Amino acid sequence: MQQFLNFINTLGRVMTRFFYATGDLAIFTTKAALACVQKPFYFKQLYDQLIEIGFYSLPVVALTTLFSGMVIAIQTYEAVSKFSAEGAVSMVVLVAVTRELAPVMAALMVAGRIGAAMAAEIGTMQVTEQIDALVTLNTNPFKYLIAPRIFAGILMMPILVLIGDVLGVCGGYMVGVYKMDFNATTYLINTWNYLKAMDIISGLTKAAVFGFIIALMGCYNGFRSKGGAQGVGQATTNAVVSASILILIFNYLLTEAFFNM
Repeated sequence: MQQFLNFINTLGRVMTRFFYATGDLAIFTTKAALACVQKPFYFKQLYDQLIEIGFYSLPVVALTTLFSGMVIAIQTYEAVSKFSAEGAVSMVVLVAVTRELAPVMAALMVAGRIGAAMAAEIGTMQVTEQIDALVTLNTNPFKYLIAPRIFAGILMMPILVLIGDVLGVCGGYMVGVYKMDFNATTYLINTWNYLKAMDIISGLTKAAVFGFIIALMGCYNGFRSKGGAQGVGQATTNAVVSASILILIFNYLLTEAFFNM
């Protein structure tokens, strides 16, 4: 009987913490969303975040999507060559890169780089009371710190994914033409014929949602950090892990939504 009561007690504590964290995140998200649509707008901070998220993340996203496209081409060729369907390589590479690989891989890379940086920067400001100083100076920290990052995440992720789409397809082209001896013209024609607007739209929509998630989780974990350097480190880890998990969850939900359209 005592063991059962202990189990119920533990389960209650876990559920209480879960619902508290969920409610706290919902309130934070609401405040952040309102800050994005209300004046004033801090364009200098927005510009800095656009450069930080977009330009400085471009190399890692480019390399990730390029080699992902090359790997997909190799794996697809190994599978379809058994059925003499080598012409499907270009289609599989195109669909896999535009719908899934480019948005998901780019989001995970950016989450590891930018989400951690946001959490560390805002967390350091929190534990050193710089955010309290902003409030004292009559500056809304949600508008000054969080809104520019969310805007930049939503705006730059689709651009990064669009570049990743091109590079991923180019990676498949290079493997198909120079390794598997496909005809270059035929490969490009097949790729163009298989291209559908919905493939691009679904990938860019996912990218915008992922950009929002990355910025939100980075800011949220940094804003809620406490306990000095150890707390900042924990917030950084939580930001990357939570953003990565949510990216995978919302990737399924968005894929299901687009698949049923």
